[in-house]
Amino acid sequence: MSLMKKQSLILFSIFFFFVSCSSIPKNTADGCSIFSERYLWYKHAKKTEQKWGTPIYIQLAIIKMESDFDWLAKPKRQRIFKIIPYKRPSSSFGYSQAVKGTWKQYKEETNNKFATRTRFKDSVDFIGWYANKTEKLLKISQKDAFRQYIAYHEGWGNYKNYKKKQKVILLAKKVQNQSNKYKTQLNKCSKSLNRKKYIIF
Repeated sequence: MSLMKKQSLILFSIFFFFVSCSSIPKNTADGCSIFSERYLWYKHAKKTEQKWGTPIYIQLAIIKMESDFDWLAKPKRQRIFKIIPYKRPSSSFGYSQAVKGTWKQYKEETNNKFATRTRFKDSVDFIGWYANKTEKLLKISQKDAFRQYIAYHEGWGNYKNYKKKQKVILLAKKVQNQSNKYKTQLNKCSKSLNRKKYIIF
C-alpha cells in the first residue's frame, strides 16, 4: 500500500471515529437504544453515578431535555422585529447546556482543566457534580428528577422562586417522566450492559 493510501485510510478512520462518536443516537427516548449505539457512553454515565451518586436515568433525562444529545446544541438566537437574528439568550452549549460561568466553576472545583462541553464524558460528569452540589446545598435528593432539574435550570440561588414559573415546572415534569421511562428501560438491559464491561471502544 502506498504512503498516500495509508495516510488517506488513517484520515478516513479518524473522521469516521469522530463522526460516529459525536453524531446523535437514533432513538434518544430509549436508554437501552442509546447505550447499544454508544456503549462507551454507558461506561462514562456509570462512572458518574459511582463518583457523584447521580442515577444514570437522571443524567440522560437532563441531557434529553437540554440538548437532545446534540453535542453542538446552542440556544436559538433572539430576533429583532421577529426577523433580524440577534444574540443568543445565554452561553449554554453542548450536551449539558452548561453556561460558561458554571462550567468554569466545575473545572476549577474538579481540577478537570481540559474538560469540554462537547464531550459526553465531561458533560455527564458535570451533571453529576452539579446534582451532588444541589443535594448538599438545597437538600434535594439526587433521585428527585423534578426538583433536581429545576435547580439545574434555574440555578441554586433562584431555585426558591420556581413556583412562580409555570414553564419551568412543566419542563421539570417532562424530565421527571422521561427519567422514569429511562429507569424502566435500563432495568431491562442493565445486565446485558454490565456484561460488556471489558469491551473497549
